[in-house]
Amino acid sequence: MTENTNNGMDAQGRRVRHARMRIETTVLLNRGTESFPTELEDISATGVRLRKPSHWNGEVGQTWVVDMIFGSNLHIHVDARVMRISTQWIGLEYSRIPENKQETLWSLLGGYADKLEPWEEENL
Repeated sequence: MTENTNNGMDAQGRRVRHARMRIETTVLLNRGTESFPTELEDISATGVRLRKPSHWNGEVGQTWVVDMIFGSNLHIHVDARVMRISTQWIGLEYSRIPENKQETLWSLLGGYADKLEPWEEENL
């Protein structure tokens, strides 16, 4: 695993984050009585980036249930906090991964679970 000990910076002073695995699948975003179908753009060990649904009214800091469907037999749901919102995307950070879904998520991520990558803010 690449070391990440300096508040999101690598040894060369570059900003880093957990590597994102690009994968597209159907997602249902739920909060209270609100429910929005959308698409997963990418997933990492710490969160997801989703296509922003039309008429979605969420805000930074809110927690949403993210239900991801991968094929006919792989379903992962997590609680995630909205960290970033752009005109096209929502960036969410996991706040709770049910214990019975953790191994499934790490298996899905494979080598991406332990990898870091450089990033810039505009890359949401």
